[in-house]
Amino acid sequence: MAEVRTASGKGHDQDRNRRTFVTPEGVDLKLDIATVGERIGAFMMDLVLIVLTLVLFTIALLFILAGTGAVLAQALIMVWLLGFFALRNGYFAAFELGPRAATPGKRLMKMRVVSRDGARLRGHQIVARNAMRELELFLPLSFLGYQSAQGMASFATGLFGLLWTGIFAFFPFFNRDRLRVGDLIAGTWVVRMPRRTLSNSVAARVVSEEARYSFSDAQLSVYGEFELQKLEEVLRRNDEYSMIVVARTIRERLGMEDDGGGDHAFLEAYYTALCQRLERGMLFGKRKKDKYQR
Repeated sequence: MAEVRTASGKGHDQDRNRRTFVTPEGVDLKLDIATVGERIGAFMMDLVLIVLTLVLFTIALLFILAGTGAVLAQALIMVWLLGFFALRNGYFAAFELGPRAATPGKRLMKMRVVSRDGARLRGHQIVARNAMRELELFLPLSFLGYQSAQGMASFATGLFGLLWTGIFAFFPFFNRDRLRVGDLIAGTWVVRMPRRTLSNSVAARVVSEEARYSFSDAQLSVYGEFELQKLEEVLRRNDEYSMIVVARTIRERLGMEDDGGGDHAFLEAYYTALCQRLERGMLFGKRKKDKYQR
């Protein structure tokens, strides 16, 4: 179980949004909570994509509807309603279940969903946080729209629907972690991904990674074949969050500071050096299975 503490800094927006986030590996991974404005911006981008997809889906059904009977027309209308329900619920869940744990809108805003306990984001958390969105937003608005279309919507019905949606919509404004009700139930945060800056000129960085990183024999002897395989999996998956955690874990174990060269470059350099050392050892009949073998 990860230990999560709130940063004590005051007076600065970044300090107010920053959380100390200790992963199960013992890595102190400071994360910045996404602001309400950033979350709204990401949601609006996703909403545009959903609407565009729905428009294309509707046009396709209209082509099918042309020249069909009334019974088939009613069936296609049911298909449209089911498709709209599946789209607005499946869109968020499908993208957040991926390795980046972010919808296209969140990725453009440099955000992702993480589990507040520091563990890997689990499927039931994604389902819970997105199922609540149906109750928070889509269900009351859909009901209100249906009532209006049927001419059955009264002032009281409209007011109730708006109040229901408003209470949930303004919920993130009244808690420190900018949590939706869905986040509260699922145990998730929406955080900013670290933004890297180019601190050196391009010319100064035309240096091979082998020359940038130099590892001693003692540093390379820390890990074995098992850890090498796990490191290869992380590099192949290319998940930024995982690389941050693993890079900081390795740096702390080796006693190295972050030189600003990037976590991916550091991990590739260490992977290459460790692979070469283990292969040399195998030539002389020496194998190191994992970090526990001396």
